Amino acid sequence: MGARDREGTDHGKIRRDSTGRRDAIGAAVNAAISRGFVIGREVLVGSIPGIVVGYNIASFGRFAGNPYPLVVRTALGVTQCAMDEVRLV
Repeated sequence: MGARDREGTDHGKIRRDSTGRRDAIGAAVNAAISRGFVIGREVLVGSIPGIVVGYNIASFGRFAGNPYPLVVRTALGVTQCAMDEVRLV
């Protein structure tokens, strides 16, 4: 077997059949906005400077919008981030 479990569970993913996933993603994005992570805001991803360029509204995949609501552009590229991975500058 590979790194993934054959039963289809993958930690960090939101399952397609989960109920209320849109509400959960919307709540995560709203929480990010209320904490000051608005589009155009400068942030640090660890020690790497970046700018919030959008919000992740993906409902499935490795970087779903609920745990990773922020889309940040850095010198290394664009990434999806959790709010605890970034801080305001």
